[in-house]
Amino acid sequence: MSNPVTVMLVEDNREYREVIRLALRRDENIELASEFGTAEIALRSLQDRSQSGAPDIILLDLRLPGMTGLEALPEFAKVLPEARIIILTQSDSEADVLRAIALGAAGYLLKSSTVAEIKDGIRTVIDGGASLDPGVAKFLLKTLQSRLPKAEAEKVLSEREVEILILLGEGLVKKEIGDRLGISYPTVDSHVRHIYEKLDVHNAPSAISAAHRLGIFPPEG
Repeated sequence: MSNPVTVMLVEDNREYREVIRLALRRDENIELASEFGTAEIALRSLQDRSQSGAPDIILLDLRLPGMTGLEALPEFAKVLPEARIIILTQSDSEADVLRAIALGAAGYLLKSSTVAEIKDGIRTVIDGGASLDPGVAKFLLKTLQSRLPKAEAEKVLSEREVEILILLGEGLVKKEIGDRLGISYPTVDSHVRHIYEKLDVHNAPSAISAAHRLGIFPPEG
């Protein structure tokens, strides 16, 4: 990376903020640019600063005093649509996972994740992938069951596009998907663009959520 990825942390637990601060301080490619204990103060800071000082990634806790992370998520997206938001929380509630993804979160990680997993998640999201805790990804894939006849579903996404969307849901980036499927990066990139266009979304988690609502995933074998 030519410039480090800048991160805003919104987390009310001081001890956990210190853990993240120390971890990112040792990484020359990721910079913790700001940290806040409430979503309200974080939002005010974004409204007051120039876009040049805006973070690339927002690590957002769900259980915050005052405005919750789920309430704040669309507000962050309005103020700073270019930033990607990764939920970093203790909650593995199915309702929280689905709601956060539906609201446009680019990732969902649990606080039980290691520091290395959190940093890998940040890199994955910056590279255009979906950063999902393994348990969260497993839940999503398990719940993405077909609700439409196959012939009707294929009017929405092709079999190859469904295959690629499932791999995005597993947290793979485009290069990894190409390696897994034996196709080139440009081919994967083209398929991903078509998926987003067809589902009218802008990132992988939103595409997975839309596919779930439309019932276009095949049932698990």
